[in-house]
Parts: sequence; structure tokens; C-alpha cells
Amino acid sequence: MDEVTAFAPGRVNLIGDHTDHTDGWCLPMALTMGVTVRGDRVGGAVALRSDAADGLALVPLDVTEPAELEPAWARYVAGVIAELCPSVGLRGEVTADLPADAGLSSSAALEVAVALALGAADDDPVGLARICQRAEQRASGVPCGILDQLSATSGVAGHALLVDCAELTTTPIPVPDDLEIVVVHSGEHRTLAGSAYAERRRECEEAQARIGPLRSATPADVAALDDPVLRRRARHVVTENRRVHVAVEAFRAGDVDALGELLDDSHRSLRDDFECSTPRVDAAVERLRTTPGVHGVRMTGGGWGGCVVAVTEPGALDEGWRVEPGGAAWVSVREAGPSGPRTRPR
Repeated sequence: MDEVTAFAPGRVNLIGDHTDHTDGWCLPMALTMGVTVRGDRVGGAVALRSDAADGLALVPLDVTEPAELEPAWARYVAGVIAELCPSVGLRGEVTADLPADAGLSSSAALEVAVALALGAADDDPVGLARICQRAEQRASGVPCGILDQLSATSGVAGHALLVDCAELTTTPIPVPDDLEIVVVHSGEHRTLAGSAYAERRRECEEAQARIGPLRSATPADVAALDDPVLRRRARHVVTENRRVHVAVEAFRAGDVDALGELLDDSHRSLRDDFECSTPRVDAAVERLRTTPGVHGVRMTGGGWGGCVVAVTEPGALDEGWRVEPGGAAWVSVREAGPSGPRTRPR
């Protein structure tokens, strides 16, 4: 019987929202906060309790309909099991220092940690992210992109990640030591299930059917769209992709003023063109933007509630979470044998 501990980080997306599902670019940052799964690999089912949610996630290994399970958080566990098809179950607990329903990818962190605990390969970050992306889609019914899961499997301590969602490559971008990244909850809990996420994705797909891939579209291509709704959706994606690349250069140059302006522009685009913000989130952004020492603020996590992220001078904000760029998910296995438990190299 193996004793296993697996950890997966949450993430904050600094810029590049709603670009992953159109094969664009994003700039997320894995966090030091995340989700840990501890337990024993044993039996023919997975049984987990959580310190952050009620109920027992009891999932048979032959589960076929993850979205039907209760409690709701068990659906993400079930999605992983349905995709991974493990031969041995798991009995243990889930602990988290990452707030749920905040847009910091608690569900993706849970999926990645569960997958590693059940024996998924930890040396293939893209493959692991793909498994967990499919797991989330099966669990929630939301046609999410791969941003959250790839952030968890590919994080580099001290760095943000430039993610190319078509090539599925990640490039570490150093985060300056004199820049603070602060996440503040808007007070409005957020979930993509039941939101307009799927509708927005369909609108982007319709825009692409008319003008070609938004990844390579130009402002002139967008202006040619005669449907005003599709034009707004496409304009957000095209301009957001550009903002990601300019933000990378601002990080490399240490140009915090330019970075702040990009975050502000991104929020306006998400609010007005993509229409995925809310009045409460907008109010939080406006309040923080006027605080001395705050360079820029935007919503993060896909929208419809949750958190905003601010880039600031050190000590400018005394609320929220000052987040640090963390590393990738990991797993440790202790194998019980005749001579007692031993740690298996990973």
C-alpha cells in the first residue's frame, strides 16, 4: 500500500483572459497556495474528505457520469477518475489554503493533485494538463480552455508563464522583486458553471468561422465583422493577445507603469467588449485603482465574480492576498515494503 502526498498550485492570471480557448496567449502565474491530497492508494474506489467543503467524495473507479455526483466538489474528483482510469483507489483527505470560488483555479488544482495522487505521470506537464482539462469539462459542463491546468503543471518559482495555447508551450517570465501582486476578492462568489462562458466561447467560434483564427486576426479583420456582438468579442481577443505580448516586454524591462496601463486596458476590454465582469467586480477595480502605489487592476479568473488582481508598489495595499509566484505541482510516494516505508524517487 502506497502512502502518497500530492500538491498542485492555484494560479492568478495576470493578463490574457478568454484567449486560451481561441489558441491565443496568456500570462498566468502559479501560486505558492494550492491544494494538497494525502492518502493511501488502496481499494476499488476513491474516498476523500476536504477541509474546505462538506461531504464525502466517494467515487467508484468505473464512474461514467461525473457531473451527476454529490457533493458538487466530488464531480471534479470523478472527472479525473473517468479520464485517468486508475487501477487502484485512494483513501485520504484534501486540504487547501486556496480560496474556492474566487477565480484562482481551485478546481484545476484539485484535479491535478488528485491525478498525481492516483498515479498520473508527473514528467509530462502538457499531458497531465490535458487529462485534467477534460476532467473539468466532464465535471462542470463548461468547455474550458487549458490555461488553469497547464499553469498548475508547469509553474516556475519566481516567474509568470507566457503560455502559447496553440503550441502548448510555456516560457518563464521573471517577476521583478520590487513588484507586488495582490489578489483581492470582490465579495461576489464566482463559478463558471451556469455562467455565460459557453455562450462567449460559441461567439468566438462564430467570429473565427467568419474571419479566420483570432490568434492571427488583425484589427481590420475584426472591423469587417458586421455583427456588433461578434465584433466586440473578437476585438477583445485580438487586443488581449497583443496586450499579453506587450506585458511580457514590460515585465522584462521593469516598466511597471506600462504594465499597469495594460491591466487597466484589459479590464475595460473584458467589461465592455467581452461583457464578463459584474458591477461588484468593477467597483472593486475602480476603488483599488485610485489607491496610491497601485499601478493597475483587472478582474481575473474568467469573470462573473471572484477576484481582481493588482500590481503595486510594495506595501501599497493592506487587504487581500499578497501572492508569490510558485512552482509546479508535485507528488511524493512512500512505498510500504518488508523493511518498512520508503520514499520512492519521482
